[in-house]
Amino acid sequence: MFGLARTGMSVIRALTSAGARVFAWDDQERSRREATASGANLVPFSQWPWDRIRALILSPGVPLTHPTPHGVVTAARKAGVEIIGDLEIFGREIGYSSVNSAPVIAVTGTNGKSTTTALIGHILAACGYTAEVGGNIGKPVLDLSPPGSRTVYILEVSSYQIDLSPGLAPDVSVLTNVAPDHLDRHGSMANYVSAKCRLLEQARRMVCIGINDPNSAYIYARFAGAKVEAAPISIGKVIERGVFVLDGILYDSRRSPSLKIADLKEAKHLVGVHNWQNAALAYAATLELVKDAKSIGAAIASFPGLPHRMEDVGSIRNVRFINDSKATNADAAERALVCFDDIFWIAGGLAKAGGIESLSPQFSRVRKAYLIGDAAPNFAKTLQGVDCELCGDLNVAVAAAYRDARRSRASAPVVLFSPACASFDQFRDYEHRGEVYRALVAELIAPAREAS
Repeated sequence: MFGLARTGMSVIRALTSAGARVFAWDDQERSRREATASGANLVPFSQWPWDRIRALILSPGVPLTHPTPHGVVTAARKAGVEIIGDLEIFGREIGYSSVNSAPVIAVTGTNGKSTTTALIGHILAACGYTAEVGGNIGKPVLDLSPPGSRTVYILEVSSYQIDLSPGLAPDVSVLTNVAPDHLDRHGSMANYVSAKCRLLEQARRMVCIGINDPNSAYIYARFAGAKVEAAPISIGKVIERGVFVLDGILYDSRRSPSLKIADLKEAKHLVGVHNWQNAALAYAATLELVKDAKSIGAAIASFPGLPHRMEDVGSIRNVRFINDSKATNADAAERALVCFDDIFWIAGGLAKAGGIESLSPQFSRVRKAYLIGDAAPNFAKTLQGVDCELCGDLNVAVAAAYRDARRSRASAPVVLFSPACASFDQFRDYEHRGEVYRALVAELIAPAREAS
């Protein structure tokens, strides 16, 4: 096992408990220290007995192909050792034709996959299933419970994980959307799209594909008429033999005539058209199991939402604070920007390819931008015509954004933390970043409550 973060430790626990002899290593000394009691042999990979190793289990965070393969990958290939990930172990262990069989729904995409995955789990749990949710969200897949008679596995799957899971064959594969992301790890947009396609190609029964972006529409065209059922999902446009949303109303047109399923405006924690797409995908992915469309609609309305994704973290008088730390690229940030007017926008971090140029149609919604991290100077250049303040860090940005929002004449000002960047220049990950934002807002709210 190479890579000893959360996924790596999960793999070691699973393999050692099954009696396997595991060699493990990580480039980070801290990770190696934390793994000393794992039961694995902590040895640099250059000293592993490659002639006796059956498989290299690679953490998804370790480069497989781009920008260059990690040294452990090169060593494994030289020795003729198979390279796989934890999802591949899961796929082989669950045994689709054995007594351990349980339905698997796998969700991928550039944005929205975490919300869609969690929403599918929520729907199934509300409808009497034992929903085991994990993968790239929550629990590592090998930490999920063994299957029972009503178990369904719902897995969020990243493009990195797809590359390491050639034999994972979900019953249902879901694609939310495809926009440029992780190109440093895939080498090109074509390679990134190809990775997403593979999870759909491996589906056994059905694929559900959001078709509002050009890349996903192209992918759906490849699957229309394929051996598995392909359900297109559209927002804002009526389609035949698919699922669509018009003005917040969810319709199913896979059978004639079209059926009105639910009013998604009643789902208080699924704000915005992007979340309506997530809801439509979750509906399509669960209908064959649940059967009752109205029960699915009721479950969607009761979804509690996910942290760090358009999360309302409080208000001070008329100033509302939104935590959208999960917006790690421009496409994700746009989904938040279109939901509000009079935005006091906190953005920045470690920029992705393309920066925020694509967001220019939404700049008119921004009353002022508060820029942090490595991307701040370049973002300021892009935000032509928008008042900007270079804040450096989140602490300064939150205080400044609240100061200006409070003084503004807007009736409903929103302090929106939607970074459009990766977090690694100043934070461990997007969750750490969102937790810091939450804490800073709480510090502002506490004295305001005492004074009221």
